[in-house]
Amino acid sequence: MAAKSSWAAFPHDARGFAYAGDALKKAWPELHAGDTEPYPDAKRAAALLHAAGKAAPKGVDADSLAAQLQEAWRAFHRGDFKAAHDAGVALGPIGASVAVKALGIHATYLVDDEAERLKRFEQAAKLAEAAVKALPDDANSHYRYAFALGRYSQGLSIAKALKAGIAGKVRTALEATLDLAPKHAEAHTAMALYHAEIIGKIGAMVGGLTYGAKTAEAEKHIAMALKLTPDSPIAHIEHGNVLMLLHGDKKEDAAAAEYEKAAKLKPLDAMETLDAAYAASQLE
Repeated sequence: MAAKSSWAAFPHDARGFAYAGDALKKAWPELHAGDTEPYPDAKRAAALLHAAGKAAPKGVDADSLAAQLQEAWRAFHRGDFKAAHDAGVALGPIGASVAVKALGIHATYLVDDEAERLKRFEQAAKLAEAAVKALPDDANSHYRYAFALGRYSQGLSIAKALKAGIAGKVRTALEATLDLAPKHAEAHTAMALYHAEIIGKIGAMVGGLTYGAKTAEAEKHIAMALKLTPDSPIAHIEHGNVLMLLHGDKKEDAAAAEYEKAAKLKPLDAMETLDAAYAASQLE
Protein backbone atom coordinates (compact mmCIF):
# COMPACT_ATOMS: atom_id res chain seq x y z
CA MET A 1 0.00 0.00 0.00
CA ALA A 2 1.10 3.54 -0.68
CA ALA A 3 2.44 5.29 2.39
CA LYS A 4 0.10 7.81 3.98
CA SER A 5 2.48 10.72 3.49
CA SER A 6 2.80 10.05 -0.25
CA TRP A 7 -0.81 10.86 -1.14
CA ALA A 8 -0.46 14.40 -2.49
CA ALA A 9 -3.60 16.46 -1.83
CA PHE A 10 -5.97 17.51 -4.61
CA PRO A 11 -4.51 20.90 -5.59
CA HIS A 12 -7.69 22.69 -6.71
CA ASP A 13 -10.85 24.07 -5.13
CA ALA A 14 -13.17 21.12 -4.40
CA ARG A 15 -16.02 23.04 -2.76
CA GLY A 16 -18.38 22.45 -5.67
CA PHE A 17 -17.83 18.68 -5.61
CA ALA A 18 -19.24 17.60 -2.22
CA TYR A 19 -22.35 15.83 -3.58
CA ALA A 20 -23.79 15.45 -0.08
CA GLY A 21 -26.96 13.45 0.55
CA ASP A 22 -29.26 13.05 -2.47
CA ALA A 23 -27.05 15.31 -4.60
CA LEU A 24 -24.84 12.31 -5.42
CA LYS A 25 -27.71 10.25 -6.85
CA LYS A 26 -29.02 13.24 -8.80
CA ALA A 27 -25.63 13.99 -10.37
CA TRP A 28 -24.66 10.32 -10.84
CA PRO A 29 -25.73 9.90 -14.51
CA GLU A 30 -23.53 12.83 -15.52
CA LEU A 31 -20.67 11.96 -13.16
CA HIS A 32 -20.55 8.41 -14.50
CA ALA A 33 -21.46 8.97 -18.15
CA GLY A 34 -17.92 7.86 -19.01
CA ASP A 35 -17.70 4.60 -17.04
CA THR A 36 -21.41 3.56 -16.74
CA GLU A 37 -20.82 2.64 -13.07
CA PRO A 38 -24.25 1.75 -11.60
CA TYR A 39 -25.41 3.93 -8.69
CA PRO A 40 -24.64 1.98 -5.47
CA ASP A 41 -28.07 1.92 -3.84
CA ALA A 42 -29.20 -0.97 -1.60
CA LYS A 43 -30.50 -2.98 -4.57
CA ARG A 44 -27.17 -2.71 -6.37
CA ALA A 45 -25.30 -3.50 -3.14
CA ALA A 46 -27.41 -6.65 -2.60
CA ALA A 47 -26.65 -7.78 -6.16
CA LEU A 48 -22.92 -7.23 -5.61
CA LEU A 49 -22.96 -9.18 -2.33
CA HIS A 50 -24.76 -12.06 -4.04
CA ALA A 51 -22.46 -12.07 -7.09
CA ALA A 52 -19.24 -11.84 -5.07
CA GLY A 53 -20.17 -14.78 -2.84
CA LYS A 54 -17.17 -15.78 -0.70
CA ALA A 55 -15.24 -12.70 -1.90
CA ALA A 56 -17.86 -10.37 -0.37
CA PRO A 57 -16.90 -8.48 2.80
CA LYS A 58 -17.99 -10.31 5.95
CA GLY A 59 -20.76 -8.97 8.19
CA VAL A 60 -21.91 -6.25 5.78
CA ASP A 61 -25.54 -6.01 4.72
CA ALA A 62 -26.86 -4.30 1.58
CA ASP A 63 -27.81 -1.02 3.29
CA SER A 64 -24.45 -0.71 5.02
CA LEU A 65 -22.57 -1.59 1.84
CA ALA A 66 -24.56 0.96 -0.17
CA ALA A 67 -23.76 3.68 2.37
CA GLN A 68 -20.04 2.79 2.37
CA LEU A 69 -19.82 2.74 -1.43
CA GLN A 70 -21.64 6.07 -1.70
CA GLU A 71 -19.21 7.62 0.79
CA ALA A 72 -16.23 6.19 -1.11
CA TRP A 73 -17.49 7.68 -4.37
CA ARG A 74 -18.18 11.04 -2.69
CA ALA A 75 -14.55 11.05 -1.54
CA PHE A 76 -13.44 10.27 -5.09
CA HIS A 77 -15.51 13.02 -6.68
CA ARG A 78 -14.28 15.68 -4.24
CA GLY A 79 -10.65 14.67 -4.76
CA ASP A 80 -10.00 12.84 -1.50
CA PHE A 81 -8.42 10.01 -3.43
CA LYS A 82 -6.75 8.33 -0.46
CA ALA A 83 -10.05 8.06 1.44
CA ALA A 84 -11.79 6.71 -1.68
CA HIS A 85 -9.03 4.17 -2.27
CA ASP A 86 -8.87 3.00 1.35
CA ALA A 87 -12.66 2.67 1.63
CA GLY A 88 -12.76 0.65 -1.59
CA VAL A 89 -9.89 -1.64 -0.58
CA ALA A 90 -11.61 -2.33 2.76
CA LEU A 91 -14.56 -3.78 0.82
CA GLY A 92 -12.44 -6.22 -1.21
CA PRO A 93 -13.37 -6.87 -4.87
CA ILE A 94 -16.74 -5.13 -4.35
CA GLY A 95 -14.88 -1.89 -3.66
CA ALA A 96 -12.30 -2.37 -6.40
CA SER A 97 -14.03 -0.10 -8.92
CA VAL A 98 -13.73 3.01 -6.75
CA ALA A 99 -10.36 1.94 -5.28
CA VAL A 100 -8.72 1.42 -8.68
CA LYS A 101 -10.17 4.60 -10.14
CA ALA A 102 -8.98 6.65 -7.16
CA LEU A 103 -5.51 5.08 -7.16
CA GLY A 104 -5.19 5.40 -10.93
CA ILE A 105 -6.35 9.01 -11.31
CA HIS A 106 -4.20 10.09 -8.35
CA ALA A 107 -1.14 8.31 -9.78
CA THR A 108 -1.74 9.77 -13.26
CA TYR A 109 -1.78 13.38 -12.12
CA LEU A 110 -0.46 13.71 -8.57
CA VAL A 111 2.49 11.30 -8.34
CA ASP A 112 5.66 12.80 -9.84
CA ASP A 113 8.06 9.92 -9.27
CA GLU A 114 7.97 7.58 -12.29
CA ALA A 115 8.92 4.44 -10.33
CA GLU A 116 6.28 5.16 -7.68
CA ARG A 117 3.66 5.78 -10.35
CA LEU A 118 4.44 2.44 -12.02
CA LYS A 119 4.21 0.69 -8.66
CA ARG A 120 0.76 2.15 -8.06
CA PHE A 121 -0.55 1.15 -11.47
CA GLU A 122 0.74 -2.37 -10.81
CA GLN A 123 -1.07 -2.33 -7.46
CA ALA A 124 -4.25 -1.06 -9.16
CA ALA A 125 -4.04 -3.87 -11.72
CA LYS A 126 -3.87 -6.45 -8.91
CA LEU A 127 -6.97 -4.99 -7.23
CA ALA A 128 -8.81 -5.05 -10.56
CA GLU A 129 -7.66 -8.60 -11.33
CA ALA A 130 -9.26 -9.79 -8.08
CA ALA A 131 -12.47 -8.01 -9.11
CA VAL A 132 -12.45 -9.73 -12.51
CA LYS A 133 -12.34 -13.10 -10.70
CA ALA A 134 -15.03 -12.19 -8.15
CA LEU A 135 -17.33 -10.11 -10.38
CA PRO A 136 -16.75 -11.24 -13.99
CA ASP A 137 -20.18 -9.99 -15.12
CA ASP A 138 -19.40 -6.45 -14.02
CA ALA A 139 -18.14 -4.31 -16.91
CA ASN A 140 -15.94 -2.15 -14.70
CA SER A 141 -14.07 -5.13 -13.27
CA HIS A 142 -12.63 -5.60 -16.77
CA TYR A 143 -12.38 -1.90 -17.57
CA ARG A 144 -10.43 -1.00 -14.39
CA TYR A 145 -8.03 -3.86 -15.18
CA ALA A 146 -7.51 -2.52 -18.72
CA PHE A 147 -7.11 1.03 -17.38
CA ALA A 148 -4.50 0.07 -14.77
CA LEU A 149 -2.54 -2.17 -17.16
CA GLY A 150 -2.74 0.39 -19.94
CA ARG A 151 -1.40 3.18 -17.70
CA TYR A 152 1.29 0.80 -16.43
CA SER A 153 2.35 -0.07 -19.99
CA GLN A 154 2.58 3.64 -20.91
CA GLY A 155 5.34 3.92 -18.31
CA LEU A 156 7.35 1.17 -20.00
CA SER A 157 9.04 1.18 -23.40
CA ILE A 158 6.73 -0.11 -26.16
CA ALA A 159 9.12 -3.05 -26.71
CA LYS A 160 8.90 -4.03 -23.02
CA ALA A 161 5.12 -3.66 -22.92
CA LEU A 162 4.62 -5.74 -26.05
CA LYS A 163 7.12 -8.39 -24.94
CA ALA A 164 5.30 -8.70 -21.61
CA GLY A 165 2.05 -9.38 -23.48
CA ILE A 166 0.33 -6.40 -21.88
CA ALA A 167 -1.24 -5.20 -25.14
CA GLY A 168 -3.15 -8.45 -25.56
CA LYS A 169 -4.39 -8.38 -21.97
CA VAL A 170 -5.57 -4.78 -22.33
CA ARG A 171 -7.42 -5.54 -25.55
CA THR A 172 -9.08 -8.66 -24.10
CA ALA A 173 -10.22 -6.70 -21.03
CA LEU A 174 -11.59 -3.85 -23.16
CA GLU A 175 -13.45 -6.28 -25.42
CA ALA A 176 -15.00 -7.88 -22.32
CA THR A 177 -15.98 -4.41 -21.05
CA LEU A 178 -17.66 -3.44 -24.32
CA ASP A 179 -19.44 -6.81 -24.58
CA LEU A 180 -21.01 -6.13 -21.17
CA ALA A 181 -21.47 -2.36 -21.63
CA PRO A 182 -21.52 -1.29 -25.31
CA LYS A 183 -21.96 2.37 -24.31
CA HIS A 184 -18.91 2.48 -22.01
CA ALA A 185 -17.32 5.69 -23.31
CA GLU A 186 -14.05 5.33 -21.40
CA ALA A 187 -13.59 1.81 -22.80
CA HIS A 188 -14.17 3.15 -26.33
CA THR A 189 -11.55 5.83 -25.64
CA ALA A 190 -9.10 3.23 -24.33
CA MET A 191 -9.74 0.96 -27.33
CA ALA A 192 -9.02 3.88 -29.68
CA LEU A 193 -5.73 4.45 -27.84
CA TYR A 194 -4.88 0.73 -28.02
CA HIS A 195 -5.02 0.83 -31.83
CA ALA A 196 -3.43 4.29 -32.16
CA GLU A 197 -0.52 3.66 -29.77
CA ILE A 198 0.52 0.44 -31.48
CA ILE A 199 0.31 2.07 -34.94
CA GLY A 200 2.09 5.19 -33.67
CA LYS A 201 4.92 3.20 -32.06
CA ILE A 202 5.54 0.27 -34.43
CA GLY A 203 3.79 1.29 -37.65
CA ALA A 204 0.54 0.39 -39.37
CA MET A 205 1.81 -2.68 -41.20
CA VAL A 206 3.49 -4.53 -38.32
CA GLY A 207 0.87 -3.27 -35.87
CA GLY A 208 -1.92 -4.50 -38.10
CA LEU A 209 -0.41 -7.89 -38.86
CA THR A 210 0.82 -8.68 -35.34
CA TYR A 211 -1.71 -6.98 -33.07
CA GLY A 212 -4.71 -6.29 -35.31
CA ALA A 213 -4.25 -2.55 -34.81
CA LYS A 214 -6.18 -0.50 -37.37
CA THR A 215 -6.48 3.25 -37.97
CA ALA A 216 -10.17 2.87 -38.84
CA GLU A 217 -10.84 1.11 -35.52
CA ALA A 218 -9.09 3.86 -33.55
CA GLU A 219 -11.16 6.50 -35.36
CA LYS A 220 -14.41 4.56 -34.88
CA HIS A 221 -13.91 4.09 -31.14
CA ILE A 222 -12.87 7.68 -30.38
CA ALA A 223 -15.84 8.97 -32.42
CA MET A 224 -18.15 6.79 -30.29
CA ALA A 225 -16.57 8.06 -27.05
CA LEU A 226 -17.09 11.68 -28.15
CA LYS A 227 -20.68 10.93 -29.16
CA LEU A 228 -21.42 9.34 -25.77
CA THR A 229 -19.58 11.96 -23.67
CA PRO A 230 -19.21 15.20 -25.66
CA ASP A 231 -18.63 17.18 -22.43
CA SER A 232 -15.89 14.93 -21.03
CA PRO A 233 -12.43 16.55 -20.95
CA ILE A 234 -10.62 13.20 -21.18
CA ALA A 235 -12.47 12.19 -24.37
CA HIS A 236 -11.18 15.35 -26.10
CA ILE A 237 -7.66 14.98 -24.66
CA GLU A 238 -7.41 11.41 -25.90
CA HIS A 239 -8.90 12.40 -29.26
CA GLY A 240 -5.98 14.83 -29.57
CA ASN A 241 -3.55 12.06 -28.59
CA VAL A 242 -5.10 9.64 -31.11
CA LEU A 243 -4.75 12.23 -33.89
CA MET A 244 -1.06 12.75 -33.07
CA LEU A 245 -0.32 9.03 -32.80
CA LEU A 246 -1.99 8.25 -36.13
CA HIS A 247 -1.04 11.30 -38.18
CA GLY A 248 1.80 13.11 -36.38
CA ASP A 249 2.48 16.76 -37.18
CA LYS A 250 -0.10 16.80 -40.00
CA LYS A 251 -2.85 16.83 -37.33
CA GLU A 252 -1.07 19.01 -34.77
CA ASP A 253 -3.56 21.88 -35.10
CA ALA A 254 -6.57 19.58 -34.83
CA ALA A 255 -5.04 17.91 -31.76
CA ALA A 256 -4.40 21.30 -30.14
CA ALA A 257 -8.02 22.27 -30.83
CA GLU A 258 -9.17 19.15 -28.95
CA TYR A 259 -6.95 20.07 -25.98
CA GLU A 260 -8.43 23.57 -26.04
CA LYS A 261 -11.95 22.10 -25.92
CA ALA A 262 -10.96 19.93 -22.96
CA ALA A 263 -9.43 22.88 -21.09
CA LYS A 264 -12.60 24.98 -21.50
CA LEU A 265 -15.14 22.38 -20.36
CA LYS A 266 -16.75 22.87 -16.95
CA PRO A 267 -15.54 20.04 -14.71
CA LEU A 268 -18.12 18.05 -12.72
CA ASP A 269 -15.67 16.66 -10.17
CA ALA A 270 -12.02 16.45 -9.09
CA MET A 271 -11.03 14.00 -11.85
CA GLU A 272 -12.42 16.24 -14.61
CA THR A 273 -10.71 19.24 -12.97
CA LEU A 274 -7.37 17.43 -13.20
CA ASP A 275 -8.10 16.40 -16.81
CA ALA A 276 -8.96 19.98 -17.83
CA ALA A 277 -5.95 21.43 -15.96
CA TYR A 278 -3.67 18.93 -17.72
CA ALA A 279 -5.11 19.93 -21.12
CA ALA A 280 -4.53 23.63 -20.31
CA SER A 281 -0.93 22.92 -19.20
CA GLN A 282 -0.15 21.24 -22.53
CA LEU A 283 -1.21 24.35 -24.45
CA GLU A 284 1.15 26.73 -22.62
